[in-house]
Amino acid sequence: MGRIALLVVLGAVVAVYAEHAVSYLSTRAQNARQNAIVRSLELRHAQLEQSERTLNDPTTIIRRARQLGMTRAGEQPYVMTGQSGR
Repeated sequence: MGRIALLVVLGAVVAVYAEHAVSYLSTRAQNARQNAIVRSLELRHAQLEQSERTLNDPTTIIRRARQLGMTRAGEQPYVMTGQSGR
């Protein structure tokens, strides 16, 4: 009878350790996924910061305004017609 009780206790202990091992491995896998997400978000953040610096550059602002046909105050806009598409 003692051996059977000992085997039952040993089985319970092994089951508890197995449950913790599975939980540990699951947590490690989740941590790896979260770290990958953080790395991709950090990369995207750096790209967005670079884009912000470019868009806030006065040269870029002026170039884009010119592309939209805007002129500075006091400038005389000219439109060229009759030119071939060279």
